Amino acid sequence: MKLKNILVGTLAASALTLGTTGCSDSFLDEKMYSKYTPENSSSESRITGLYYTFAALWGWSGNQGFVSCFQIGTDVASAGDVEGAETPFYQYQQLNSESVGVSILWEKCYEFINQANQIIAQEGEEGNPAVIAEAKFFRAYAYNILVTLWGDVPLVLESTDVPRTDYTRETVANVDAVIDEDLQYAMANLPDLGQAVSEDRANKDFARQLAGEAYLRMGMRDASYFKKAEDAVTPIISNPEYQLIQERYGQYLEEAGDFYHDMFRWHNQRRSEGNTEAIWTFEMEYNRDVIGGTIDNPQQRRVWTPAFHKYSGIQNADSIGGRGNGRLRLSNFMKYGLYEKGDIRNSNFNIRRVMWYNRPDYSEEIGIDANGFRVTVDDPTAVRTITIKTGDKVIPGPADSLNVFYPHTTKWGGYDETDDFGYAIVKDWPVMRLGETYLLRAEARFQQGNLQGAADDINVLRDRAFKEYREQTGDAEAGKVSAADIDLDFILDERARELIGEENRRMTLVRTNTLAERIEMNGDKVPYAPEIKTIQGFQDFNSLLPIPLSVIQLNKDAEIKQNPGYN
Repeated sequence: MKLKNILVGTLAASALTLGTTGCSDSFLDEKMYSKYTPENSSSESRITGLYYTFAALWGWSGNQGFVSCFQIGTDVASAGDVEGAETPFYQYQQLNSESVGVSILWEKCYEFINQANQIIAQEGEEGNPAVIAEAKFFRAYAYNILVTLWGDVPLVLESTDVPRTDYTRETVANVDAVIDEDLQYAMANLPDLGQAVSEDRANKDFARQLAGEAYLRMGMRDASYFKKAEDAVTPIISNPEYQLIQERYGQYLEEAGDFYHDMFRWHNQRRSEGNTEAIWTFEMEYNRDVIGGTIDNPQQRRVWTPAFHKYSGIQNADSIGGRGNGRLRLSNFMKYGLYEKGDIRNSNFNIRRVMWYNRPDYSEEIGIDANGFRVTVDDPTAVRTITIKTGDKVIPGPADSLNVFYPHTTKWGGYDETDDFGYAIVKDWPVMRLGETYLLRAEARFQQGNLQGAADDINVLRDRAFKEYREQTGDAEAGKVSAADIDLDFILDERARELIGEENRRMTLVRTNTLAERIEMNGDKVPYAPEIKTIQGFQDFNSLLPIPLSVIQLNKDAEIKQNPGYN
């Protein structure tokens, strides 16, 4: 979009110059030698731009805490070593129309929309249905984010080469009608699984999975959409090409691990690498078959992985997930109140709670205080001294749970030996997989009163999660749930168990109208001030985000009303 606007502006300036000088042929005439001109830009290159925007959005590093905004201040995560963008998303009294996390997401969503509109217009009514479907998938993706997190938003269905200053907000129902139409078209016209030009390009199942989520949100105001949600995702579950991972596979069979952890290992995530659960794995690895490599410096590892590199006995390695900075921490609810005994999703390979000093020939004398924490040898609280060495369990310090050492998901771990500092995560991103498909259908069935059907879907996941434990103990019923166990809270709990680190938790809680009540489950308190909750200042209106101030100010020829509660 920016390139096109620059080109249009340049061509206009050239025409003006030629008109005033009267020259018919001049060295000032502009000749475009790049293939990326408005006339030569193909739909294929524009489609590639949509994926670029996806990478630019979720890989933005301008503020490393950006990806935390959609986890922190919910039931599952609290602040670690914050960067700034995420602060208003748990200190809600600071959330306002100039918050950078708000502005970046809004801007990128409308970039998706403008790019998609350009493709649709370029193809025209007689264009390639698969190309139009891919554009409509991304337009639906962007509008689903917008109406979930902002409510009524401007509805733009045509691209424009000139600035507009007369936008107004359209009702959620009217925007949803476009999302529905776009997803129906995408489900009908995108290629089948395995038929897209590459395995990370959109196929019908991308659209089906998105439709399942979008229709569940729409169902909160029109219950007929719950059946549409179930119908959308069922073809994915029914496709034998998709199978839940239940056995070890891939490149790491000689290493310690488990089959759930295998899905998230570097070079192990794609369908072509053995991950039969993958629906959309966004390919971000460099030096492989991804044109252009990584975009910006994606911060997911730095956000989700603690800064245990600060220990003298730890060196960065793939087995410990590389170098993180601990931008957020799993909440007490997530760490201590959610998983049942035997759940593989809580194994030390998946929620790492124990680590070992791994630096070769490491040895250090430390003090131990009365609570068992490490302190310096000369610290007055030390009650004894010990020598720790390579292979010993890591002993944390009393303040290390802030960002250095705490239970954490390993899904974003990965070590790149060419970047020991670990500024960017360079492995693929898990965006959509079969595990979530079962949860979407379970929620749709629950909302239609089919509690047994919901329990059946959830038990498919729990059969997988407790498979090894059942084999070890002989307890064939471990982890099973019944229809009587199913309610929305249980489904949200199960989503956290299955999808921590993958789902946009804020969007899930907002679309189910549960953000306020689930915040109360977080359980975290300010260190050394246990009477103060970590999440502060939330009011009901904070469930929706504020419209960016710049959008309101620049729209001088019509009014875009701010969401209630924000100035």
